[in-house]
Amino acid sequence: MSALPPQPASRPVIRSADDIAALINQGPTGRGHANIIVMLALGGVFLDAYDLTTLSYGIGDVQKYFGLSGYETGMVAAAMSAGTIIGSLSGGWLTDRIGRYAVFMADMACFVIAALVAAAAPTASILILARFAMGFGVGMDLPVAMAFLSEFSKLSGKGSKAGRAAAWCPTWYAASSACFLIVFALNAIVPASQPDWLWRASLGFGAVPALIIILVRSRYMSESPIWAARHGDLEKAAAILRKTHGIDPVLQVAVKPQPVPSPGIMALLRAPLLRRTILVIGMKIVSATSYAAIAFGAPSLLSTMLHLDRTQVLAVSIALNLVFALSGGLLGVRLTRSFGSRPITVAGYALQCVGILLLALVGTPHSTLGIVLVMTGFAAFLFAQGFGPGCQQMVYPTLSYPTELRGTGIGFTNFVAGFAGTLSMWALPSAFTSMGTIIFWVILIAPVVGIALHLVLRWEVFGYDADSDKALERALDTSRRSLPHETLCPSGRSV
Repeated sequence: MSALPPQPASRPVIRSADDIAALINQGPTGRGHANIIVMLALGGVFLDAYDLTTLSYGIGDVQKYFGLSGYETGMVAAAMSAGTIIGSLSGGWLTDRIGRYAVFMADMACFVIAALVAAAAPTASILILARFAMGFGVGMDLPVAMAFLSEFSKLSGKGSKAGRAAAWCPTWYAASSACFLIVFALNAIVPASQPDWLWRASLGFGAVPALIIILVRSRYMSESPIWAARHGDLEKAAAILRKTHGIDPVLQVAVKPQPVPSPGIMALLRAPLLRRTILVIGMKIVSATSYAAIAFGAPSLLSTMLHLDRTQVLAVSIALNLVFALSGGLLGVRLTRSFGSRPITVAGYALQCVGILLLALVGTPHSTLGIVLVMTGFAAFLFAQGFGPGCQQMVYPTLSYPTELRGTGIGFTNFVAGFAGTLSMWALPSAFTSMGTIIFWVILIAPVVGIALHLVLRWEVFGYDADSDKALERALDTSRRSLPHETLCPSGRSV
């Protein structure tokens, strides 16, 4: 093969997927819309949070409207969380197998259909099924959204992979706050004689952002260039970089690269990834349990503990989300760039211990001081969740795994931890009824376990690029060679 002529120094040269990864790590250099893709991915996260929040207030009205028992109410509350379990595993696997773009658009369509069916549900059974489908969409969306955030961001500085992955948390709380604001506005205009209109309208509104994303997809959304490169299509990856990063690379490829086969889900449970996987799963179980109890359960807890009416509960919930949870999440994005992921995660768990301990010690308040301490407990927990474990529970899996395992890793860890969230959503209403505020002593165990995990496992992801870790690549190559021969086709792609 004749030598290729020398190229101008201003145009980067691409010979392998590593060159694509290096260019992405440097960030956009010209006109492009990589930042818009990041915003659309965060729009998916916004939908996830909005849909999970919608019934945290309206669950009482759903119970009354359908005449549900405590057990049946728990089924409605837990249906969406249960859907995320299946969606996470399948969505993560599909994200790595067929690509980020296809999965992202599929879960947007799922959001639209499920939201409209849930809003019009004539029976509790149909509502449960629709909420399960919404959860399935959430489970599919998180792996692909986090993959987009990592794979369209540079390695360090403003707009870094860690910072943008952490941005999922303030986006989540912005969506929660928006949900409460919408419910607050609807509460002012919905007739008191039609309480079901409130939760139906709030559920149906979740279809609107998904429709907007679907409408703009053709102009802005693209496949991940590093995913395309790792699947052997350097030409497509280069074309995406021109469109999204304003980079015009030159291809110098002597031999067409073969797709990099995934080492399989079992690689997550072997060294060197096992320690990371244990930590991520532990973080997610801790957050799922405590978040379901304190954040999702806040409206019911506030109503019961402080004897607040509907309007007061909504006003307090909005204030807690906007003033403490959202500000904590924004602070977490900034702190990640300055201090790394591990220190602020441990600090967040410590502050959560303080907040939950206040709630456990005060219980049901009988004085002004008691009310202030209860509100402080809720505020401390939500603020700590925002800047600490809330941000980092998605940063860790996003940055711990390479491209060919990123979706699978996020999906698998969400799948395992999803059982804890579903169990919490289902059991907590009955547990609070039987145990009262003593339940906070049980919930206190969660952040204590989180601190212990980070002290023992000591894994830091800030500034780490799994795609350029040669030691990890060699270990994964060993895992690929250990796969049964019949699971590989001649191109090297697993089947």
